[in-house]
Amino acid sequence: MSVLLNTSETDLGLIRSLRIQPLLVVLRPERIDLEAIFLTTRLCRQLDQLVEAGVQHVEIAWIDHPRWRDLVIAARSRHPRLSLGAASITQQSALQQVAELGFSYAMSPLLDRELQQRAKQLDFLLVPGVMTPSEIRQACDLGCRLVKLFPASVVGRSFYRQIAAPMGNLPFVIAAGGLRAGDLYSWLDAGYDAIALGRTVFENNDFDPSLTAWIGA
Repeated sequence: MSVLLNTSETDLGLIRSLRIQPLLVVLRPERIDLEAIFLTTRLCRQLDQLVEAGVQHVEIAWIDHPRWRDLVIAARSRHPRLSLGAASITQQSALQQVAELGFSYAMSPLLDRELQQRAKQLDFLLVPGVMTPSEIRQACDLGCRLVKLFPASVVGRSFYRQIAAPMGNLPFVIAAGGLRAGDLYSWLDAGYDAIALGRTVFENNDFDPSLTAWIGA
């Protein structure tokens, strides 16, 4: 495995925080969330439920909408101690915006050399999405200390152990895509460093009680 080049405190800080609670929850705004008063939105209610349950790391998916910036500012103002990141970063304009808004980090569903290079110019942590050993290697060559295995449900829980021995030292691996709260124990036991959950956290707008149980364990 290549030597990891990026030694930024942001990388290390997120890794330390995820070692304490290896969970991220991704929220995806709907158009009504962007057009209504923030305190009345579904996204605000979900964010409140996550914070009340003790979730420490939440990502808000980036959307090309003029009100997305206002929504993010309102979310940060309501929960200033939350480790807030941005999700679904696939283009330069999105990266520029989230960096200017002062996010702690952002994640992409793909590995893009130009995006990573621009993130380094901005001194901003962008975690790439990877799916193969070659992509993991390329991410490390670009200096990434963290990667997101996406979609994790496609490659399977055993993927980490299958590549760990031949590849040597792996970066911090976050499993994301198609997972549920009930997968937390087994996927973490399988070697993954953290798990990212999405819409499955809320079933019919009700918070998954198994996630509350896991956080309180």
